[in-house]
Amino acid sequence: MGQKTSPIGFRTGITLGWQSTWYASKADYGTFLVEDHKIREYVDNKHNRRMPKGAVSRVEIVRTRNEVKVTLRSARPGIVIGPRGGEVDKLREELESLTGRKVSVNVIEIKEPDLDATLVAEAIAEQLCRRASFRRTMKQYCESAMNAGAKGVKIICSGRLAGAEMARRETQKLGSIPLHTLDANVDYGVATARTTYGAVGVKAWVYKGKFGEEIEVKQARRRRPVRRGPGPSARGAAPKRKSATSAKEVPPAAPVENQSAQPESTDAN
Repeated sequence: MGQKTSPIGFRTGITLGWQSTWYASKADYGTFLVEDHKIREYVDNKHNRRMPKGAVSRVEIVRTRNEVKVTLRSARPGIVIGPRGGEVDKLREELESLTGRKVSVNVIEIKEPDLDATLVAEAIAEQLCRRASFRRTMKQYCESAMNAGAKGVKIICSGRLAGAEMARRETQKLGSIPLHTLDANVDYGVATARTTYGAVGVKAWVYKGKFGEEIEVKQARRRRPVRRGPGPSARGAAPKRKSATSAKEVPPAAPVENQSAQPESTDAN
């Protein structure tokens, strides 16, 4: 019997940090927990369920004694921030009226959306709502994640796929997904596609490598010398011009020719 667990919750507190960071007494704990849920639900409805979509994959909440700091990780920070920061100010005011506390909002850009499991699952769910082929869509996003630098991707779609009479589950996998290794950085995301023939669930796993190795790999790629093909002379083009150093070496060749000519004259005599 398989004992399934969420890769995010499995690593939280060991190799991953908490999405909510605060301390509360027993009387205030339930109130703060409900507030966090309302904040996340409000941000999701505002930026992920309406057009234009801000592609917010994660909401981090840090509470101090007088303030609630909300950090949004988005693949489209320009839409979330708005012109001259107008959307952020509007969101801050709405969250303050929702919670009744002082709120500060910060937006962080996701540089590689193809490596974020939540964004991958949401994108597949959006394609399924548009009646796209689920097999082609799953394969397309698996390949795009691998091209972005992932070491392994797994996507599962379950439900009445393609409007079939009986619900089933389809899996697409590329690379390796070490779920039992706590040192492995495995991102996990879930999304639901509300189609005309029922709800279709989408799960995505993205393996980015071990914790602490991603930065080393990127630095190694930058230091790697660029590979160059054969020179133009090998392809049949004109040879390169001689540099200034090679031009300086030409004058000493003249006396060598004179020395070789002198023995010929003595032989003639």
